[in-house]
Amino acid sequence: MKTKYFVVWNGRQNGIFNSWEECKKQVDKFPKAKYKGFTSKKEAEEAFVSGYENCIKKSILSENSEKKLFVLNAVQPIVQSVCVDAACSGNPGDMEYRGVNMENGNQIFHQGPFKEGTNNIGEFLAIVHGLALLKQKNSNLPIYSDSKIAISWVKNKKCRTNLDKTENNAKLFEIIERAEKWLNSNDEHNEVLKWHTTVWGEIPADFGRK
Repeated sequence: MKTKYFVVWNGRQNGIFNSWEECKKQVDKFPKAKYKGFTSKKEAEEAFVSGYENCIKKSILSENSEKKLFVLNAVQPIVQSVCVDAACSGNPGDMEYRGVNMENGNQIFHQGPFKEGTNNIGEFLAIVHGLALLKQKNSNLPIYSDSKIAISWVKNKKCRTNLDKTENNAKLFEIIERAEKWLNSNDEHNEVLKWHTTVWGEIPADFGRK
């Protein structure tokens, strides 16, 4: 079911919004923005009243008993880290990606939108962008991604997309080629870790469009 309501707990203006466009105006590049998408107005209203932390906690603990046990015993994510994510309007469609500092919630980088992209490509580029930036800053922070596919592409140093190259996405394919070259030239790079969404909730870099 398509998300129709967005709750903003910490943004330029807090409240419930009926579209991603309105939500984005409140949270895009806003320090420590807190927001989440919902499929019904009732869910959004209850979440807004209960607060961000309680909403995330409720989402995690609503899973089955096995996952509850995992929550209680799982190793928590590393606070001093970088989280990355991508969003795509359509498949293919306008794609963008970003990186967020896990410790303070600040956005570190944001790229796009790129025409005729895919979410998997965005996830892949986000990881590589983060790795290159951290190396440039001589930082050893790990990177979290919630995409198994993108992590495997990074490991194999190849973006294995089936997307056809067109005039509209030619620039995107140039960026993919640069990312692959960087990976092949940098065998030693920061650790890339899997973000466990079912246990920890949405990755902090999530665009909130689900």
